[in-house]
Amino acid sequence: MHPNPTFRKTGRDRNVAFARDRGFGTLAVNGELAPLLAHVPFVLSEDGGSAELHLVRSNPITAACATDLPAALAVQGPDSYISPDWYGIDDQVPTWNYIAVHLRGRLQRQPQDSLRPMLDRLSAQFEDRLAPKPAWLTDKMPPDALNRMLRMIVPFVLHVESIDGTWKLGQNKDDAVRLRAAEAVARDGIGQQVEQLAHAMRHPPAD
Repeated sequence: MHPNPTFRKTGRDRNVAFARDRGFGTLAVNGELAPLLAHVPFVLSEDGGSAELHLVRSNPITAACATDLPAALAVQGPDSYISPDWYGIDDQVPTWNYIAVHLRGRLQRQPQDSLRPMLDRLSAQFEDRLAPKPAWLTDKMPPDALNRMLRMIVPFVLHVESIDGTWKLGQNKDDAVRLRAAEAVARDGIGQQVEQLAHAMRHPPAD
């Protein structure tokens, strides 16, 4: 998380809502030689207390997680390079604006028979956003093919103990300066989802 407390005032509810809406992040655990990382979709509970996810059986994290394991799930949102010229004031330097939320807790392997219901909840989370397309269901798969797939992956739950968010949106600048930069991001931003970032810069969290 960014050390400047100006960018870390967002309340837990907004951080939870952001992470739940994104539903995709980078899972990290300590490895023997270096951190182990996996990029995973997940379902975050309503209260932010647990995140359901799955890993391929051959993933090193699966092997490492024989018992509960400290873990973090980094959820990144829109981001962009910020040119000093966009502020319209002197003595500025380049930076990068972004939104990111970190979920920290303990990763726990789940019984294999919990996998299919978990996958149904995961696919429903995203299929619902594609309406009016009929939702894809695991029932649509041939049973043999579904069973082969289920044997290849393992269910996990991250029991979330803390949630921190960085919403670095230029809140340390005067409103007029921040809004000028937001307009430039919308027009010329270099990053991901720059229009969403510009909107967030125009309306930074107040909580």
